[in-house]
Amino acid sequence: MGIYVIRMPDIGEGIAEVELVAWHVQPGDTVAEDQPIADVMTDKATVEIPAHVPGKVLTLGGAVGQVLAVGAELVRLEVEGAGNWKENQAPAGASPGHAATENGAKDAPGPAGQGEGAAPAQPAGKAGGSSLPLPPGEGRGEGRPAMDGTANQATVASPHPHPLPGGEGVRQGAPTGEAGGGFKPNLPLAHTTHRHPATDTIARQPASARSQAAARAPGERPLASPAVRRAAQDRGIDLRYVHGSGPAGRISHEDLDAWAASAGQPAAQGRSQYVERHGEQPIPVIGLRRRIAQKMQEAKRRIPHFSYVEEIDVTELEALRQRLNQLHGATRGKLTLLPFLARAMVLALRDFPQINARYDDDAGVVTRYEAVHLGVATQTDAGLMVPVLHHAESLDLWQCAASIARVAEGARSGRAARDELSGSTITLTSLGALGGIASTPVINHPEVAIVGVNRMVERPMFQGGHVVARQLMNLSSSFDHRVVDGMDAARFIQAVRALLETPALLFVE
Repeated sequence: MGIYVIRMPDIGEGIAEVELVAWHVQPGDTVAEDQPIADVMTDKATVEIPAHVPGKVLTLGGAVGQVLAVGAELVRLEVEGAGNWKENQAPAGASPGHAATENGAKDAPGPAGQGEGAAPAQPAGKAGGSSLPLPPGEGRGEGRPAMDGTANQATVASPHPHPLPGGEGVRQGAPTGEAGGGFKPNLPLAHTTHRHPATDTIARQPASARSQAAARAPGERPLASPAVRRAAQDRGIDLRYVHGSGPAGRISHEDLDAWAASAGQPAAQGRSQYVERHGEQPIPVIGLRRRIAQKMQEAKRRIPHFSYVEEIDVTELEALRQRLNQLHGATRGKLTLLPFLARAMVLALRDFPQINARYDDDAGVVTRYEAVHLGVATQTDAGLMVPVLHHAESLDLWQCAASIARVAEGARSGRAARDELSGSTITLTSLGALGGIASTPVINHPEVAIVGVNRMVERPMFQGGHVVARQLMNLSSSFDHRVVDGMDAARFIQAVRALLETPALLFVE
């Protein structure tokens, strides 16, 4: 018997550390080759790390929520044969205190993932991905994905940089259907519902649920993405009893809904709703939720916000929108208000370039952009994300509507392309029908402005001495007062207002 150490691989160019968000194994478990052992999160994606070889888990390299460096020890396995770790054996050229890499011997024994036991970061691979250790004996073509990580924000395919001998190469996934989408999973990796010791509140399933359980072989783990597993955990659903309708039995959000509708526990009959409740559920702020919290805190800490709210009469705009949908909705697609707002912002920003900008406050440099890369704040099951509509200035209303729908759906499904999640120069946010009267949106750092859309309502208004019914809506916007003066912010919003209240101006260059 030998020891095999699996280290945190290099999963992206420029990524030096990741956050551990879930373990799929525990000490004493027996793992199979390619079985997922952990979920880790980068700034952009949640990635599943598989086992390279079969073996028995001896130790884990950290706790959920811990930040691990690339090269840190992730899992230590007991395996058949010599393994890849030998005490006090260092590779040629290694600095004192380090042991061999995955290709030879490993570090000297020590706390997993800490101190001298952590190997140096490996060089980044090709753009868009990097090398990942592969199971021996399986053929891989150069540049073919060695592993797909299903992301809460994006799906990241990590290609192997060199061809390896063996069987047939791994087939690269096809696009998911939305333009610019990610990749479909290539490897039939097994997934399991991850649980944190402090939040293991998934209820035991009732007998009725077990009778409708998906037929799985003993020990078989349900196949689901991290977002689906997290949703199941939040809803108290054990994935072992959920039928997966996707490829290879993969469980989707729709499958969770179907299970809840058909097998969920009914409310107790004859039980009073006026009863005391004493339950508590500690929820560690980890993963994407922690990233969102850190980004919001950083934005409020570094940016002196000020907000400006203006009422806009969108009666004529709404009439135009409905008319265009009647004429062209069946052939070009339906229009919401967002494409009109995006177009108005594009036109108004030409006269206010200091608002379409990013501020590097560390370097003391404001960069103004001619292109409008419009961030679209989108609520997803995993939290708030801001996919980006690049070059919004080049799109007509229908192209803009289709692009907004595409990037928003990509964010919700976890299939947004990597470049669709960064690079925005100004953000548009809307709560739709729940938009309220006014809000104070938080600027998406390092941008300097955000425009928020509130609910459209019909209200009485004086017009020509008469009270008339009009469709009114507020724009609630926030600005970085270090870069944008109050007068300029007001003039910008007034320019947007003029365009929206006279919508014919949206089509005049």
